[in-house]
Amino acid sequence: MTSLLIASLTLLFTMNSTLNDFTVTDIDGVASDLSFYNGKVVVVVNVASFCGYTKQYATLEKLYNAYKDKGLVVLGFPSNDFGEQEPGTNAEIKSFCSTNFNVTFPIFSKIKVKGSNKAPLYEWLTSGDDNASLKGEVQWNFEKFIVGKDGKVKSRFKSSVDPMSDTFLREVEASLAE
Repeated sequence: MTSLLIASLTLLFTMNSTLNDFTVTDIDGVASDLSFYNGKVVVVVNVASFCGYTKQYATLEKLYNAYKDKGLVVLGFPSNDFGEQEPGTNAEIKSFCSTNFNVTFPIFSKIKVKGSNKAPLYEWLTSGDDNASLKGEVQWNFEKFIVGKDGKVKSRFKSSVDPMSDTFLREVEASLAE
């Protein structure tokens, strides 16, 4: 019965959903309705404190500061799914982000981004929504999804793509121009 319920919820959240349909918990434990970001371009990224890509916190913050007044927001979702590189509590993660990278973009509670207990938001993000290039499990920390102003996933970037790279910035700017 449980697997049937999970399959039904997965189907519900992956068919014709947008980012605006999800409520998540922020790093302080408060429910956050993602419809708050309706009309903005959103970069959703799974983050970790002890990863080779952790330095991307700095470039994500730089991206956020450069484009937030133009309608961009970065949303960080800590996950311990890859090599147990995010073992901390939410309070420890918040402190790490603030102390080491002066992160001001929204960070949320630690979640699962892959596997059978994947958070509904990541079920939706990785469903592909009829676009094969967007479909599939997250492969590592700091994988990035760009969600357009309409709340639909526009593009997906592997962990190795720096948020301030020309390729990434072109996609951000194109999404902001729509």
